[in-house]
Amino acid sequence: MSEMGRGAPAQSATADREIVISRVIDAPRELVFEAFTEVRHLSRWWGPEGFTTTTRSFEFRVGGEWDFVMHGPDGTDYQEWITWTKIVPPEGIALLHGESRDDPNAFESVLTFAPDGAATRIEMHTVFPTRELRDEAVEKYHAIEGGQQTLSNLAAYIAEITQKKDGR
Repeated sequence: MSEMGRGAPAQSATADREIVISRVIDAPRELVFEAFTEVRHLSRWWGPEGFTTTTRSFEFRVGGEWDFVMHGPDGTDYQEWITWTKIVPPEGIALLHGESRDDPNAFESVLTFAPDGAATRIEMHTVFPTRELRDEAVEKYHAIEGGQQTLSNLAAYIAEITQKKDGR
């Protein structure tokens, strides 16, 4: 059993408030974890297709914050804020994510990084405060597709830096 608390029952009490997205990335988990924990990496891949990210401040430690703006392809800016609540390198990260520090609608996410042969299986398990907020995130903000695109961007970015390291 990992320190990040895997092994939830098949139907949890929060199932109607959850989004779970996973992907296998062809890289060691230490590298995948690093891409999530260093701002020099995050700014290169974070967000769905067509989005860019501008970081205002970043401190990766329990209680530290990432204050940033996501710029949508239509020119809309989205104020974002994350605080790290648990860090277990290279196994997992828990965080609280909202529009600002005092956002009453902030949601919790647990990211786990598990070896899968020479690759890494990343899972993002997000729990919203209410079912309505989860449904709004899915329907209005396309959170499932956006999360899948974000992990796809991560996979492409890691493939790019891996090729550079290998001299390809």
